[in-house]
Amino acid sequence: MAQNYKDELSGVETTGHEWDGLRELNNPLPKWWLYLFYVCIAWSLVYYVFYPAWPLGKTYTKGILGYSQREELDLKMAEAKAGQAKYLTAIAAMSVDEIQKDKDLLGFAMAGGRSYFNENCAACHGAGGQGAKGFPTLADDVWLWGGSSADIYKTIQHGIRAEDGDTRGVPNIGMTAFGKDGILNRDQIDQVTDYVLSLNGKPADAGKVAKGKTVYDENCAACHGDAAQGSVAAGLDGVGAPPLKQANWLYGGDKAALTDSVYNGRAGMMPAWSKRLDDATIKSLAVYVHNLGGGK
Repeated sequence: MAQNYKDELSGVETTGHEWDGLRELNNPLPKWWLYLFYVCIAWSLVYYVFYPAWPLGKTYTKGILGYSQREELDLKMAEAKAGQAKYLTAIAAMSVDEIQKDKDLLGFAMAGGRSYFNENCAACHGAGGQGAKGFPTLADDVWLWGGSSADIYKTIQHGIRAEDGDTRGVPNIGMTAFGKDGILNRDQIDQVTDYVLSLNGKPADAGKVAKGKTVYDENCAACHGDAAQGSVAAGLDGVGAPPLKQANWLYGGDKAALTDSVYNGRAGMMPAWSKRLDDATIKSLAVYVHNLGGGK
């Protein structure tokens, strides 16, 4: 059992606690600490009276001032929306091309578009629009469905191969799986991929290239163009076939990746954002994407 002792040197009683022969003196707390403690207690009582403090099931004590941080936030958000209203109304009433010509609206749309892009688009296209495998770069000059402000606006609105009446392409139908569907045999796929490699200055079998051009003309030129320039450059609207003479490959441009694309086909799609975002938001996104560096 702990026993209290009086320290011989200080004359102060101990607390009765002892560790390895060391005893703890029972010194009183400093006055300044006690006074501060009492002030805190008094302040808590005042706060309890004037401000929300204690939870009471599904509600809480309101305080005589009726202050609410939630209401304050709602008020500030309402003020912010009121300040933005004139810009949003103007953006909704104008075309994306007209917005680009208005300095004030362009600045507002770019700021909003950056936020909307990071929230809705960056997961696939990257924070700077740099793209990834299977997701196109938005900061270059390769546009499968047109790179003007109006084209980008329509693409975001209606998506690509999406369940939308005005979508780009045909819903849920992409590039034909030439090998899987039995349209081309293994030799023909080998030949046409060597032909595409030759168009890009890569090593290819000369004998296969000549035969591959025939395979290409009969099966691929209808979408990718006679010179593999892509559907947009070939004037083939609504197809979305990429150019095949370029360094920018969505799924890879080596022999293995090309063989995989021809054999299994590709079915990239993008949702129709008009079902999720309002028109002013989509226009702001179109303006932002167009100004990433690759818009035409």
